Amino acid sequence: MTHSEQPNGATPGADPLPAADKQRLRQQARQARAGLPASARAAFAEALAAWEPPTGTRRVSCYVGVGDEPDTIPLLTALTGKGIEVLLPITLPDFSLDWAVYTGEADLQAAGYGLREPTGPRLGLAALSDVDIVLAPALAVDADGRRLGQGAGCYDRALQHVPETTPVLAIVFPDERLSDPLPEEPHDRRVDGVLPATRS
Repeated sequence: MTHSEQPNGATPGADPLPAADKQRLRQQARQARAGLPASARAAFAEALAAWEPPTGTRRVSCYVGVGDEPDTIPLLTALTGKGIEVLLPITLPDFSLDWAVYTGEADLQAAGYGLREPTGPRLGLAALSDVDIVLAPALAVDADGRRLGQGAGCYDRALQHVPETTPVLAIVFPDERLSDPLPEEPHDRRVDGVLPATRS
């Protein structure tokens, strides 16, 4: 992980858990998220919004946090306020992701699976090939960048369109930055860091 501080106690290179443990870990992460107080969620959203992208960043992909996910709306507002174009995902029936430009919270519409999606022109599945940074959802990330997703495989498919040189940063709450290795499968792409970059 090159874009953020690693969790304390990490053992780089340790053997990951079997992939069969993914569902158990997802359930644990979701239960922990459900118990986060509103004050912690608000502080986390504020910390996200304070992120300063590298100089020259022109286009970023992100997502709209829903349910118990981190609230990303303040981050989206901050990025667009800096003149950065933000792409948001649109989930297709096969769980691939199309993309459209974020034009404000008022322009988001309710979609399947409880999601909120942009309403502008679709840019195609390969739009991620032309972003400077990918901000990806995750339930947990370990010290070596293994990412635990929600299980539908949407981002596994989407990240296939992202050049290896493009940084992928996961958005996770502080306690979701794990010392122990997470399961990993051949199609998984590790992330390069997490947001926010410091533990609270």
